[in-house]
This record gives sequence, C-alpha cells and structure tokens, in this order.
Amino acid sequence: MAVLQSEPFEITLTGKYYSLLLPEHIVQPFLEKNERRVKVKASFKGKEIEFHAAIQKRNGNYVMMFGKKHQKTLGIFLNDYFQMQFFEDTSKYGVETSEEFEAVMTSDPVASELFETLTDGRKRGLIYAIDRYKNSQTRIDKYLNLCENLKKGIRDPQELLKSF
Repeated sequence: MAVLQSEPFEITLTGKYYSLLLPEHIVQPFLEKNERRVKVKASFKGKEIEFHAAIQKRNGNYVMMFGKKHQKTLGIFLNDYFQMQFFEDTSKYGVETSEEFEAVMTSDPVASELFETLTDGRKRGLIYAIDRYKNSQTRIDKYLNLCENLKKGIRDPQELLKSF
C-alpha cells in the first residue's frame, strides 16, 4: 500500500507562537484517512530536516507547531518562506525511537507491556523527554529508570522519570 504524501508546498511562520498556517488542500487527504500525525520534511536555502508533527485545528484553521529548534537548524526567521512536504507517519509512536529505547524495551518485556498501556501522547512525551539527552548512556539510564517506575505502578508523568 502506498504511503500518503503531499506535494511540496511553500509556507511561512505566522505569529509569535511558532505555528504554521497549513493549506487546507494539503492537510485534507491526511484528515480523510484520520492521520493527524505526519512526518514532515522542511527545507530552506540548501538545509533540510525531517521531524514528526501533529496537524491541529485552531479557530477554524489547520496549524502545526514549528519550534525554535527547527527554525534555528534551518536558519528561518519570521516572514521567511520555505518548502515543506508531508508524509504519512508510519512510525509506531508518532516519533522516531532511539536504539537505546529499542534495546531497553526489548530487554524488559514487562516494562514494555506497561509502557504500551500509556496513552499515545504520553508515550511520545516520554520518548521526547529522554531522547533529548545527547549522551547515549544517560538515555539508557533514563529508560531503565522509566521501566522501574512503570513496574512500581507509577503513572504520574511528573514522577515517571524521577530517580528514587
């Protein structure tokens, strides 16, 4: 089955909240397939990034957050026009997972099963929170800690990543 993708399109940042006002004809095919999470390819002046994002509806318009990190990587400022393209998100969690995540979850099937009981958004949030660490060993330690907390029955997101 072919993966849904949009045509490349031009877009600019809108407002102070780092959001993008998405063309309805671009998002409609994804919404018709109930695909609100997409993989995004963005490019500007020879630089290109890929990331996962959500199509959101605000005040009757479709928008997507485009944070400072992405802007800085591409060198984009307010009122710059750049290219984007959407692809159907075929990842399991709506985000790329690290080798450390895969290794820890494979090594602890009980914790992995408990992780799967969390909401999709909570899973993504935990993966994002841990994968932001640059050091591989730190990510492993954080995932191991997450596993132990899940097995202790901790479900509060504030507590899940704490060391006890």
